[in-house]
Amino acid sequence: MDTDELIPHRFLRKPLSAGYGNFLFRDKRYAAGDREDAGFILNQPPYRRAQVLVAGRNFGCGSTREGAVYALRDFGIRCVIAPSFADIFTGNCVQNGVLPVVLPEPAIAALCTLLEQQPGSQVTIDLALQTVRYPDGTLRGFEIEPSRKAQLLEGLDEIGITLKYAAAIARFENRYRTQLPWLAPVKAA
Repeated sequence: MDTDELIPHRFLRKPLSAGYGNFLFRDKRYAAGDREDAGFILNQPPYRRAQVLVAGRNFGCGSTREGAVYALRDFGIRCVIAPSFADIFTGNCVQNGVLPVVLPEPAIAALCTLLEQQPGSQVTIDLALQTVRYPDGTLRGFEIEPSRKAQLLEGLDEIGITLKYAAAIARFENRYRTQLPWLAPVKAA
């Protein structure tokens, strides 16, 4: 699933306040005009408010557009489970509060079978424990880089992470200016 399928490029110039969730899978969710395609899974009642998206391999490939993650997040998707993700897409997910979970294809196939048998059933993700609980109670573990896990658990973007170290940065800058005063910026007269 490439990012142009997640959000067609023609919507990327709109402000985030336009509601990017309305553009998620736009060319698949809507038939001619603005009429919903009843056959598209996210338009069906058990899945309309889904927070977990189960997908195939190489999810989020294509361009580096962050708008794809904005659309997922604005729609209400908080986690995507897939066998693999495009690297830049993974970074965009974490940066914007969407958890990318990698599980092996057989595990995803088993999850999809359960979800098809029990439409609207629940999948529970525990980021702290790094587990996915299937509708039948099966627990699957997943790996995530510790810094990304912390970032998601704390709800921080890269600026927020940097601000955690604001006092240490200020101490460093003060010490640096003291040791190398000739590098200080010159004040205009």
